[in-house]
Amino acid sequence: MAMITIDRKKCKKDGICAAECPFSLIGLTGEDGFPEIRPAAARLCIQCGHCVAVCPHDALTLATKYPNTAQPIGNGSPPTLKKTGQLLTSRRSIRSYENQTIPRAHIEQLLDLCRWAPSAKNEQPVHWLVLETPEAVRHIAGLVVDWLRTGKTYPGIVTAWDQGKDMVLRGAPHLLIAHAHEESLKPEIDCTIALTYFDLAAASCEIGTCWAGILMSAVAAGYQPLLDALALPEGHRLYGAMIFGYPRFPYFKVPARNEARITWRP
Repeated sequence: MAMITIDRKKCKKDGICAAECPFSLIGLTGEDGFPEIRPAAARLCIQCGHCVAVCPHDALTLATKYPNTAQPIGNGSPPTLKKTGQLLTSRRSIRSYENQTIPRAHIEQLLDLCRWAPSAKNEQPVHWLVLETPEAVRHIAGLVVDWLRTGKTYPGIVTAWDQGKDMVLRGAPHLLIAHAHEESLKPEIDCTIALTYFDLAAASCEIGTCWAGILMSAVAAGYQPLLDALALPEGHRLYGAMIFGYPRFPYFKVPARNEARITWRP
């Protein structure tokens, strides 16, 4: 079966699909002015779906393992810049959580949206590990503290842990790990973007998040007990981690930030 097929009964020969194909796999040299799929498509097509999504006549079909699943965007207006800006500026790093877990179905809804995060050559390499219980999260936090004890960094975090306060994963009810095979094209960037999608999607439904930087440092240092506990698939590495849960306190104001540093060139 061809990677891309064109329904000539629907095609209007407007050339939009050819103009938008990232790898110029659709030409306008076909018979009677119809677009033509170049032979290289079988090898180079990344199945991004641009040609299907941009055609106003529904004339193209992309051969994937999920055929005929492209959904219409609809005629509703996109979020205004004001609404989007409100989401982006009001999002906070949450470090105090309610003693309440989030239903798995709700977490799945958020992660499902992350499937549309952009990735290098549409490779979609991101895998997820979700720690569902506070007990599991605390166990991982304890291993990170054990790693901290082996060095001299963050002694206050170790002291706080010994006094019953978790400053590593903040007593969060959930921990999200983004991992990918280390031989993926751009795994660190792709996982970071996907986590950012989750971050903002969570904020839109009043779920708080915070990037787990100290945990990521312990993993980067190769602390074996922690790696064993995470038990990622062979060849996979952790490229991002985030705690999340229902915030204990609401926020009422947007704090100031530095002005944007922009260089304009004609």
